[in-house]
Amino acid sequence: MNRAQFLRLMLAGAAGALLPPLARAASVEYDFWLTRLKYDSGDWDVDQRMPANLITSLIDYTNLRVDPKEHVLALADPKMLTAPFCYLAGHKLVEFNPDERRNFERYVRNGGFVFVDDCNHDIDGLFARSFEAQMATIFGPKALRKLPNTHALYRSFFTFKDGPPATGFELNGWGDDLVHDYLQGIEIDGRLGILYSNKDYGCEWDYDWRNKRFLAEDNTKFAVNIVMYALNS
Repeated sequence: MNRAQFLRLMLAGAAGALLPPLARAASVEYDFWLTRLKYDSGDWDVDQRMPANLITSLIDYTNLRVDPKEHVLALADPKMLTAPFCYLAGHKLVEFNPDERRNFERYVRNGGFVFVDDCNHDIDGLFARSFEAQMATIFGPKALRKLPNTHALYRSFFTFKDGPPATGFELNGWGDDLVHDYLQGIEIDGRLGILYSNKDYGCEWDYDWRNKRFLAEDNTKFAVNIVMYALNS
């Protein structure tokens, strides 16, 4: 059973009971919908054009039935537990309140997938330091690990033989003034539940490559890989 099938069972069961009938019906219509998580601390609403560009690429390249609208849910809202894919980003403090922490842990441990993108526009790595501290508290100090460039993520749709593609926005790494050639993640029962990037992909994907002649290729292709991995792993 892949992640998408598991979450459909969640939707039909106890977690789905939390949703009104119209919401449950809408979820059956689509294979994928993008859920951005908002949290009380920090700034969650960054790179506002990115979701539309990612959704357009999924429609262009895949056969998924994709909801054309971005969904924004509070991390503290139990409705987020039924999302097939969650996106969390920012460049300030990340400090979950008790409800946010409970839902985040439950979602990931029960088969959910969260892509976390450090916008890294700060000079002291505040997002990175605070987010990593949250992960160490919830999942353990050694749970967050470097992903090898041979990971299935880099071949889930398009092939990225050198691992994660670079961006033009890697200003501060994980607060150490270094540009890293890898991503990090947390695995639960052999499946990647959290993908953690310091490369500010959200800002990179915020631009519409189709209208930018200086970009030779669609810079959202790696986003397609992340979504396809999340749904099929």
